[in-house]
Amino acid sequence: MNGTRSDIAGRADLDVLLRRFYTAAFADPLIGPFFTRIAGTDLEAHLPRITDFWEQALFRTARYEGNALAPHAAVHSVRPLTAEDFGRWVQLWRATVDGLYAGPLAERAKDQGERIALTLHRRLAGGDAPLTGQGPGFVPLAALELRSSLV
Repeated sequence: MNGTRSDIAGRADLDVLLRRFYTAAFADPLIGPFFTRIAGTDLEAHLPRITDFWEQALFRTARYEGNALAPHAAVHSVRPLTAEDFGRWVQLWRATVDGLYAGPLAERAKDQGERIALTLHRRLAGGDAPLTGQGPGFVPLAALELRSSLV
């Protein structure tokens, strides 16, 4: 291999990406507890559904028929998801994509992840919820909002 990363090409690549991402997210001290303790997420059960979601988002297939907001709302009702939590999710998502893939679909995956984080945060915490936070590696959602408004 020449060190050049290929683009996300299909479901098999999404499986690799999502396994790596969720392995990191489950182990993360900030957002891991949302997956492991609060939601009790079983990675093997979650992967087919979330892969369907991302396959639809990136390749415009019609496989995903779920409600992405509902599980996040259930978690949020137990322990509120903050801008800092979503910022950490974005940081891990972008790092995972960048570590594995490069190209137009990889860029779309990162952009889509940012839009999802902003949308979920607004829907769960309210449109006027602060988009700021702190902590190591925090990705301010306000910066994501600014970047998306410039595109």
